[in-house]
Amino acid sequence: MILGVNVDHVATLRQARMGCEPDPVMAATLAILGGADGITVHLREDRRHIQDRDLWMLREFVPVELNLEMAATKEMINIAAKLKPDLVTLVPEKRQELTTEGGLDVKSQKKHIRESIKKIQSAGIPVSLFINPDQDDIEISSQTGADMVEIHTGMYANAKGKRQEKEIVRVMKSIKYGLDIGLQVNAGHGLNYFNVSKIASVQGLRGLYIGHSIISRAVLVGIEKAVREMKNLINEASRRV
Repeated sequence: MILGVNVDHVATLRQARMGCEPDPVMAATLAILGGADGITVHLREDRRHIQDRDLWMLREFVPVELNLEMAATKEMINIAAKLKPDLVTLVPEKRQELTTEGGLDVKSQKKHIRESIKKIQSAGIPVSLFINPDQDDIEISSQTGADMVEIHTGMYANAKGKRQEKEIVRVMKSIKYGLDIGLQVNAGHGLNYFNVSKIASVQGLRGLYIGHSIISRAVLVGIEKAVREMKNLINEASRRV
């Protein structure tokens, strides 16, 4: 199972002083040494963390999957076509949000998303859609021509007690349905060292995309160790299936 490590928050810390450190490109290199199978970055319209310079350096130096999260805008599609990341994940984006708050509204944006996917795929880049754990959203995602989906696990991650039990069932059913209709399925958002194992144990899941928890732990123990610990948890959960 793929572990894609999001290094956006390394860039957030750098941009707090508008300097040159810590460098997300160096963080990506250390994450790979720790076992990361991919590196994820979100290039936002307001460039609040990852900068264009980071993208081009990562494309040159990262030997594993480079996943570009982005909004389905003309500017971002043009950047993706030139950069040619290994994967584009289309996500919703609001200027006022601290982090991505939910999945794409694929129902109301179906036509626009379908057109955006065609443009990105014409550049030879596979496309994933970040969506809520909802059967209708998965079905619509398949109709747009997406190669895969990433199931939003934030509601599971933030829930407690019986509510969390209900949310994990919803995520599992969504993953199974996506696989049943022929999509590749990933999951991510809010996953940490305490809740990742239940998700990692789901059969057929292609990959997990995790950022904040790993970078937070890396502040204390270093990024290589933080990634290795997360990768070990995922591997152990996968082997129990």
